[in-house]
Amino acid sequence: MSKYEKDILNTVNLRGRVSVTELAEILQVSDQTIRRIVKPMVEDGRLSKVHGALVSTQNVLDPPFMARMEKNRAAKVAIANAVADRILDGAAIAIDTGSTSGYVAQALRARKNLTVVTNSAYIAAILAMTDGNRVFMAGTQLRNHDGAAFDRAAFDVIASVSVETAILSASQVHPSRGFMVFDQCEADMAAAMKHAAERSFMVVDSTKFSASGSSPALLLPELLPDDLIVTDRRPPPEFRELPGQAELVIADMQR
Repeated sequence: MSKYEKDILNTVNLRGRVSVTELAEILQVSDQTIRRIVKPMVEDGRLSKVHGALVSTQNVLDPPFMARMEKNRAAKVAIANAVADRILDGAAIAIDTGSTSGYVAQALRARKNLTVVTNSAYIAAILAMTDGNRVFMAGTQLRNHDGAAFDRAAFDVIASVSVETAILSASQVHPSRGFMVFDQCEADMAAAMKHAAERSFMVVDSTKFSASGSSPALLLPELLPDDLIVTDRRPPPEFRELPGQAELVIADMQR
């Protein structure tokens, strides 16, 4: 399998569905080149083609991650743009595996010469295709539902780097307990990325601010005065006293 075939298969499997034009932009080749490369991949069943788009045949990857990518899409795009506005060309960043972080990665394609470390194959695939970027994939064993790595190799890579900004996400925000996730590995990775960074951006859409419902059990590291919380809407009054002292940034939904 060629490098282009691997990149195409990885991108399509993690997104579920990608247009030929978008793949050509990501790989920085022509539409004709993409069509030539994917023709045998469609013929042997590795991919499916529908109305100018390529569709993953590995359905196990689609529901959890792609459903999260599509949920509250407009809000996540606005948050991503607000984050990208605060990242300069040449910056060094760590990015976690959240769906909002995936949109941040897409927005960061407008930046140049980034150094990126991530444990998300989806994010690595997006940013590695931008000329001038240096992208380090943390980990070797990927989870089958979101293409994320949490093995020992992933933590070793994060521990070895120093970055300016960590882009973190959460499963839920509680008014008194703060930012939370379901899995211990995700809490540990957030702590490792925060430790490696000078500052952190917590990216969460407004639906994550909830005082009720099924609460994740694990707390993320408390945010500090230099950190930012980037969301699409001002949280309800009960969230005014969130733990930590991070600045709140409301993304512009009209962009």
